[in-house]
Amino acid sequence: MKYTLEQITRGEDEIIIRYKSMTPEVEKIIGFLQDKQKFLYGNLENEKVIVKLSQILYVESVDGRTYGYTDSQVVRLDYSLAQLEGALDDINFFRCSKSMIINIDKVKTLRSLASNRIEATMCNGESVLISRTYASDFRKRLKRGIEP
Repeated sequence: MKYTLEQITRGEDEIIIRYKSMTPEVEKIIGFLQDKQKFLYGNLENEKVIVKLSQILYVESVDGRTYGYTDSQVVRLDYSLAQLEGALDDINFFRCSKSMIINIDKVKTLRSLASNRIEATMCNGESVLISRTYASDFRKRLKRGIEP
């Protein structure tokens, strides 16, 4: 299958799929684009696993490796934190520190701390710090989300 990538400077992002016949490969691509439930691929106990984005509480980079944390497991992901930041930015994930991205939908409570930091308590009770470098953007992101 041939594909072309073209970066644009203005206008809306657009994906055009041209095909002669509806093959399983084309169906898979269309299914991925239409699927609201996105996935990440990783490793858990030496097995390849698929993790739904909706299950991920946060993603963290530790010693050059990236891990996705869910309620019940820690999965080593096959992506760098920089790759995930770009891919997840429009899906309610937010870079909250140099080494972490949180799922905003999984935040239960927020508490302002000294030095302009924010403590986010996740739905599983775990606390995550939003560093002062990212706190201002986080507040703006939340405000955008509640305005009509």
